[in-house]
Formats: sequence, C-alpha cells, structure tokens
Amino acid sequence: MAKQQTDRTTLDLFANDKRPGRPKTNPLPREAQLKINKRNQLKRDRERGLKRVELKVEAHLLERLNQLAECRNMSRAELIQSILKQQLDELAAEASSSR
Repeated sequence: MAKQQTDRTTLDLFANDKRPGRPKTNPLPREAQLKINKRNQLKRDRERGLKRVELKVEAHLLERLNQLAECRNMSRAELIQSILKQQLDELAAEASSSR
C-alpha cells in the first residue's frame, strides 16, 4: 500500500512528518520567557519613576473606564492617572483657598 499525503486515517504513517508551524525562536520555555519579560517590564517602569497601585472596582465602573479610555484614545491606566491628578489638583486648590 502506498502512502498518500492526503490520507490522514493512518496517523502512524505520518508520525515522523514535520508539521508546518511557527519556528521556535527562543530556547527558553514559555514560563521562563514570561518571567524575564515581566522582570524587564518592572525594570522599565522603575526607570520611568512609575509605582504599581492595585485596586478593586465594581464591574460597571470598570466598563465605564474602559469606554471612556477608548473614546479618548488612551489606556485605562493613563485615564485613571489623569483623573487622579485632576482630583488632587482640585483638592489642593480648595485647601489653599480655605486658608
């Protein structure tokens, strides 16, 4: 019986065939790559003077933030940072005017 390239019913005939796919470009496993990438990201953030802040918000508030960020063509983090700056500036102005 001849081996047909289109015959996929006898998988043992094709066990040694190389399948087309994305070539392996990094010798490290994916888990190690992710760890290195995260470390590099944190290093870049530190060099830019950024600090990490985590908070939990209600789902509908998160959706509103996402929509507003998309409308303004900015990331959610940039939007939250601008809102915080604006609010802090207003509070500082109120505090200085009440003196």
